[in-house]
Amino acid sequence: MKILIICTGNACRSQMAEGFLKKFKPEWEVFSAGTFPASAVTAKAIRAMKEIGIDISGNHPKNVEEFISQSFDYVITVCDNAKEACPVFLGNVQHRLHMGFEDPGNAIGSDEFILNEHRRVRDEIAKKFSDFAEQFPSTQGYRKSWE
Repeated sequence: MKILIICTGNACRSQMAEGFLKKFKPEWEVFSAGTFPASAVTAKAIRAMKEIGIDISGNHPKNVEEFISQSFDYVITVCDNAKEACPVFLGNVQHRLHMGFEDPGNAIGSDEFILNEHRRVRDEIAKKFSDFAEQFPSTQGYRKSWE
């Protein structure tokens, strides 16, 4: 199974989703990218994922153009379509899905409040991507170690 997860900046939500799918299904090829990639994965996304044992600190935002000539079983967009336009991937795709999540980077308030928003969105991503992964038999299995 080959999966591409797309959002605008590839700095938070798509990086979290990539981290979860790689943990749930290590045998899958999972990538993430953005239409307007940020300069780095956000520190709060890295921290929120590290708290549950998933290290995305070595990841970096990638441009979706890097993947345009590749084929994917699934391309999944994770933008909150109420507030932003999700990118459309024009490559060869078997299935397209949209799982919208709020951008915790838009949260306003104290550092603790913003970190809690990252945790909340992280947990929403974990649930939706766990449900997605459970649809497919796995040769290696997985467990929800973040719970």
